[in-house]
Amino acid sequence: MTGSFAGAALALCPVAARVLGWRPQEFWNATPAELAAALGLPADGTSAGIDRQMLEKMMEHDHER
Repeated sequence: MTGSFAGAALALCPVAARVLGWRPQEFWNATPAELAAALGLPADGTSAGIDRQMLEKMMEHDHER
């Protein structure tokens, strides 16, 4: 279970930085529910997470700014 959390955290940290403009301190101080809300994901755990297609779409949106 720990590896799963660590892997998810490492995957979401750069997403939070690019999409939300969060610095590492803001990311690590946020709760999972706060991160989910900021990214527009359901906080009830029904989401399977961010897949490659969603990540690419978010990155494209970031490049358009």
